[in-house]
Amino acid sequence: MPAKRLSMRKIKEILRLKWANGLSNRKIAHSCGIARPTVNEYLRRAEQAGLSWPLSDEWDDAKLEQILFPEPHKGSVPERVIPVWAEVHQEMKKKSVTLFLLWQEYRERHDQGYQYSWFCSQYRLWLGKQDWVMRQTHRVGEKLFVDYAGQTVPIVDPGSGEIRYAQIFVAVLGASNYTYAEATWTQALPDWISSHQRTFTYLDGTPEVVVPDNLLSGVTKAHRYEPDINPTYQDLAAHYGVAVVPARVRHPKDKSKVEVGVQIVERWILAALRHQTFFSLLELNQSIQALLIRLNQRSFKKLPGSREHLFKTLDYPALNPLPVQPYVYAEWKKVRVHIDYHVEVDGHYYSVPYTLIKQTLDARLTQRTIEMFHRAQRVASHPRSARQGGHTTLNEHMPEAHRKYGDWSPQRFYLWADKIGPATTQVITAILTSRRHPQQGYRACLGILRLARTYHPERLEAACRRALILGTHRYKSIESILKNNLDNQPLQESPAQNLQHHDNIRGPGYYH
Repeated sequence: MPAKRLSMRKIKEILRLKWANGLSNRKIAHSCGIARPTVNEYLRRAEQAGLSWPLSDEWDDAKLEQILFPEPHKGSVPERVIPVWAEVHQEMKKKSVTLFLLWQEYRERHDQGYQYSWFCSQYRLWLGKQDWVMRQTHRVGEKLFVDYAGQTVPIVDPGSGEIRYAQIFVAVLGASNYTYAEATWTQALPDWISSHQRTFTYLDGTPEVVVPDNLLSGVTKAHRYEPDINPTYQDLAAHYGVAVVPARVRHPKDKSKVEVGVQIVERWILAALRHQTFFSLLELNQSIQALLIRLNQRSFKKLPGSREHLFKTLDYPALNPLPVQPYVYAEWKKVRVHIDYHVEVDGHYYSVPYTLIKQTLDARLTQRTIEMFHRAQRVASHPRSARQGGHTTLNEHMPEAHRKYGDWSPQRFYLWADKIGPATTQVITAILTSRRHPQQGYRACLGILRLARTYHPERLEAACRRALILGTHRYKSIESILKNNLDNQPLQESPAQNLQHHDNIRGPGYYH
């Protein structure tokens, strides 16, 4: 039966257009402003009742309605069972489950049950009356939504009394709404990555997809179709076997699940802690974890069970297992290979194969190691060093017999320095002869000699004389002398530096 019975006037118009004018059902539907299945239904009823056109005078509206819509005989039709739509909705979250499958199972249990079209329309009608977030159907084990709460929590330093505000990380599983929350000091990349690790440990498994908001820590460049994922975040995703699919910009539905989760955490956890004073991040997280257990065990209002119950029965069996090895935090940065075939990372210099001079590499930085990649291939690996200005060099990265690359050589630097003056030559000599391999000093020499372009050769020569008196040959010292016009100040003593004749100094002649 159509959802809404038409007036007798419109029913008669349907019969007239069909039997008198010979119009198709589609044209009749368009003319009367109704759906074509409704036209089909009324014509079917009229044919079953044996009506013909034109209708005789005896067919008034009351008699016509009675024959088209007869009252069913009581007791002749068994009462049909209406499905529990909340249970249907939960079943829809399971992998490969469809409405057609659920209807088939319903009809197997109730052979006099409703037809498939009614089953679908009534389910969607029920779903439309639910909350927006609840209307979304998320497959089990598929999506984990992550974000930070807008609200922060003050923590008092017990020694100084200084107040610092902690950020609240929230993660919500799509199918069960199972929720995780924790406090961190910042939203920066290290805390962002660590929060994901602890979330996966809390769930004891990983989902197929992680859906973050377009947070800078996770997404370096927001884009509707191809957002750029932070390389460290990609590293984490690859290690745990998950896909990162950021929420689209200006698509609130993409992240509504976690936004509601954030609201629930703020109302049921942070609001409950508002009168407490915390003196450490650990103390705050212990209180959050206690309330988190209560939140996940709390029964739903509109659905059967709780977050914890649905997690154990729906999401948890579908999660992927955690990897055997723990994730090692690593950051990535672009580095350029200098003429001395070294790259600079945090003030220390690491060698790479000399054939990569002037190339741009990807450096992967962990707490203990430095790895360099060229076109996704690892070309060098070193233990990480905190020694500022130091060099870590592997012999296999150097040209054969420590030769220059291209036109660069110690002799070239000496010839360049000789054109400026003896003090500049002494500084360059000190740099090149103080290194285990002269190539390690190329960068500093090049920087010093290029100062002549900015400040003029005579000023550079004067600055080098002053630097030798001060006992330094560092680039930064010479640059500082020039910037502060100290090279124009009178010298207190002559630079009697005989570096070339020291027992441990090779001097320029060594390289001829």
